[in-house]
Amino acid sequence: MGDTLEFNDIYQEFKGSWNDGRLRFGKQNVVYKSSKTGKVDSIPAGELNLAQWRRVCLGHGIKLATNSGHVHKYDGFRDTDFEKISEFFKANYKVELTEKDMCVKGWNWGTAKFSGPLLSFEVNDSTAFEVPLSNVSQCATGKNEVTLEFHQNDDTDVSLMEVRFYVPPAQADERQDPVEAFADNVLSKADVIQATGDAVCIFKELQCLTPRGRYDIRIYPTFLHLHGKTFDYKIPYTTVLRLFLLPHKDQRQMFFVISLDPPIKQGQTRYHFLILLFSKEEDLSLTLNMSEEDVERRFEGKLSKNMSGSLYEMVSRVMKALVNRKITVPGNFQGHSGVQCITCSYKASSGLLYPLERGFIYVHKPPVHLRFEEISSVNFARGTTTTRSFDFEIETKQGNQFTFSSIEREEYGKLFDFVNAKKLNIKNRGFKEGKIDEYSDSDEDQHDAYLERMKAEGKIREEGNESEESDGESGEYDSNASASDSSEDGDDSDNDGSKKKVKKPKVVKEKKERKPRKEKKPREGPKRPMSAYMLWLNASRERIKSENPGISITEISKKAGEMWRQLGKDDKEEWDTKAAEAKRQYDKAKKEYKDSVASGVGGASSGGGGATSSSKKESKKSGGKKDEKKRKSAGGDKEKERGGGNDSFKSREFIETSEDSSSDTDRKSKSKKKKKKKESDEEKEEAVSTPASSEADSD
Repeated sequence: MGDTLEFNDIYQEFKGSWNDGRLRFGKQNVVYKSSKTGKVDSIPAGELNLAQWRRVCLGHGIKLATNSGHVHKYDGFRDTDFEKISEFFKANYKVELTEKDMCVKGWNWGTAKFSGPLLSFEVNDSTAFEVPLSNVSQCATGKNEVTLEFHQNDDTDVSLMEVRFYVPPAQADERQDPVEAFADNVLSKADVIQATGDAVCIFKELQCLTPRGRYDIRIYPTFLHLHGKTFDYKIPYTTVLRLFLLPHKDQRQMFFVISLDPPIKQGQTRYHFLILLFSKEEDLSLTLNMSEEDVERRFEGKLSKNMSGSLYEMVSRVMKALVNRKITVPGNFQGHSGVQCITCSYKASSGLLYPLERGFIYVHKPPVHLRFEEISSVNFARGTTTTRSFDFEIETKQGNQFTFSSIEREEYGKLFDFVNAKKLNIKNRGFKEGKIDEYSDSDEDQHDAYLERMKAEGKIREEGNESEESDGESGEYDSNASASDSSEDGDDSDNDGSKKKVKKPKVVKEKKERKPRKEKKPREGPKRPMSAYMLWLNASRERIKSENPGISITEISKKAGEMWRQLGKDDKEEWDTKAAEAKRQYDKAKKEYKDSVASGVGGASSGGGGATSSSKKESKKSGGKKDEKKRKSAGGDKEKERGGGNDSFKSREFIETSEDSSSDTDRKSKSKKKKKKKESDEEKEEAVSTPASSEADSD
């Protein structure tokens, strides 16, 4: 048999709820660690004096009793575990594991026995049920009955509120009333807070963040009393899980955090953390309300009768001695600005996240404490609003997710190194959906997929509008646009025709301006050579990344600049030589490129003459045909205007054309009329006769 026995999924009852955890039987002690709170209970092997194996609701359970009177019960064992546990107890603890049967008759009368911290109700010498007296919050007596009220647990679906015991009247020879004797036995072990005696010390007007307000804190031997203007809270030291002392980001204040389980209650509000805020400049001289002998005997040198120092030091020192728990402080983590915390937001409230040696704690609204052992994975996600920040997501083994947002991107490298050093599972090495690359890049070089998509949609929409306009206007605008480009004589003499010419040429000119820009891109010549610094940076970038894991692009540039300035002349001479060689090659390539461009332009100009002349002839032919169509359409419009008989009718082109375009067309038409005066009389007669011929054609 080995030195230890370990069992997973072992349950411990706490105020009506089952908390799972791990149980280990060792040669020196019995250790149980709760999965919910992380609290560790250790029982020295020499303290054990009783071990019972019992059949319970969750399979089988073990009841352990110590010499000091404490009782520990653990459930969730299998029937086959009895033999190996029994042999281990005999070999290492010298205690026999006995089987104890429970009474399942369902009787509600029997004998009440007080054994240590338990009230055992027995029927025929068999235990029917047991009541932990530490769960009792109040004990009330009647004529022949005693009522026990219990502390409530928020984690339970069903809670036991109270139990009433009927106590038979006393015999004549009994000196004490049995009801009072029963109540005294209960109250001697019950968790009933009674402020008897004087407080050890009092701290007045302390600023409390949760619950909010200023409170006087009275320190009693067994509990802490918060006295405010509106509410009072009594906190037993047994409910204190952990103590934290955290420096504020401004380095002038300190947080003192007390973790509580169960939490203090105010109506429906639960406070799992008590957070006090102190200024480092506040000093205090404290005198304990105890004699020096009592202080030495009670606290064993941890406290003295007269103490002085900073207020936060006095409060934390007294709490540490009374609660008998260590104070957790931030570890070696330092953020980008040199402080031990990270500014972030949780649930739309800004606060501070402290990476600790064994977990994370966020203060202050709402406070959150996450231990490394309950964290399933972490993730670095890109911020939803800006690229200047990122989100830090923590997922627990229970499936809960905590997102701390709006963290400055400069904190990324420090936080990533910390998480990596603690060997936490990083869900995605950077941002989700490939966001690590986007995050590493600077804002200027970053590819914005959303912007590209919106540009593409706008281009498609623009093309769709242009195609609809061209279809709805019967092709007249296309013919006018091409005619105006190809022929300058302008055979049209009507204002309507000039209006038709104005709208479409603008779109065509924009298209013609865009296309040449795209064609000129390949003709940029050879790429400029790199400087000596850039050549050195390209060769040294990977080495800088390996020496500084998690470093960002901007930090690489800063680091490289510092390293380059520290290089000697001999080291820089090598890169200056390479840069000079690259410059010579660039000059040579540029000269060759210019020669090739010059030769290409000359060949094109000499060989393309025939093509240009032929294209002019074709444009004239096409222009003549389009002029005829244009004249016909103009004549048809005039005939419609005459047939209307009034000026109320306006053509479609006139309605769609803006006032600015009409004024432009008026100016163009005037200039064209001046040119027409210089033309021959034959052309004037032809222009006058055109409407009549168009009318005849239309008829």
